[in-house]
This record gives sequence, structure tokens and C-alpha cells, in this order.
Amino acid sequence: MEVISESSATAVINASIETIDLTEWMFTLKSHEYQACSSAHIAAGSSISVDGKRMSINVEQVADNLLIQNYIEEVGEKDHCRVSSISDSFSPAGRTKLGVIWELKVEKRTDKSCEFINQVKVLMTDEFLSLLKAAGVTDLNPIKAIMEQNLSAHNQEETPLFAKDIESKALSGIWV
Repeated sequence: MEVISESSATAVINASIETIDLTEWMFTLKSHEYQACSSAHIAAGSSISVDGKRMSINVEQVADNLLIQNYIEEVGEKDHCRVSSISDSFSPAGRTKLGVIWELKVEKRTDKSCEFINQVKVLMTDEFLSLLKAAGVTDLNPIKAIMEQNLSAHNQEETPLFAKDIESKALSGIWV
């Protein structure tokens, strides 16, 4: 699938890399914790996919898009977590599906700090392309630009707040 929008944001976590577990954070994140990390976050939970993989389920409103994301674990390491979803998207243009890849990493800066990287990629699906064609959209560039702007603004808001939540849990010793 073609990447139609992507954003990467970073923040500092003031905790040693050994005390952080991004994958456990993702799959144990409570709804109220998720909501505290962005005004766009509505709900979060976890489940197990049909094939037995862990899932993070998130509901959020990014610009005029209500997204229901069923992220399935692809990489599940303490310092690297990647999940992907074929997400339901509800907007004024109609209901469709978008591919989304959400990737979190931490890299050691010092013995007591890390750089947190939050990267999101939105992928074209056949359903989304059909919705755009039905709406008479022939030039995808303006759509991509708007999506990129909205995604980047959202990522800039949530990343430092995710980092603070991860930092708080790491300093509490929850994953040691």
C-alpha cells in the first residue's frame, strides 16, 4: 500500500532505557491514560486478534476523521513496538478504510534519559481510493497535504504526553 501521509515526532524520556517497555505500555494503556495524551483521543483498550496476536484498539478524532483503529502487534520489543491496522474512518466524505502503521522507539541518550520516537504512517487502501474517485477527486496531492498537516499536528500534541506517561511508568518500576 502506498504511504499517503506520515509523521514522526520525538520527545525526551527522563528514565533509563532499561526501565522502559514500549510494547507493554502500548498493550496495557488504559482508556483514561490514552485520553490524557491528546484532546483527539476518545478511547483505548486491548484485545487479541483471531490469530492470537495482541491488539491495541484506539478511537480518536483527527480533524474531521473519526478513526477506529485495531492495531495488531508486528514488533514487540522493549525499545521498539510496531503495530498496524486497517482502520475504519468516518468523515464528511463517508465511511472508508485506511491503513495505519504506528511505530514507537526509544534510543539511549544518557544513562538516565532516552529519545522517544513516535512515527505514524497512513496508507492508501482500495476503499479510500474508491471513496475519493466517487467524490470526483482526481488529484490526490491536496488530500495528501491536508492529511499530512492534520497528522503532524496530532503527533506533535500526543508525543510529549505519551513520553511523560511512559516516563512516569518507567520511574515507578512497573516494568523492571
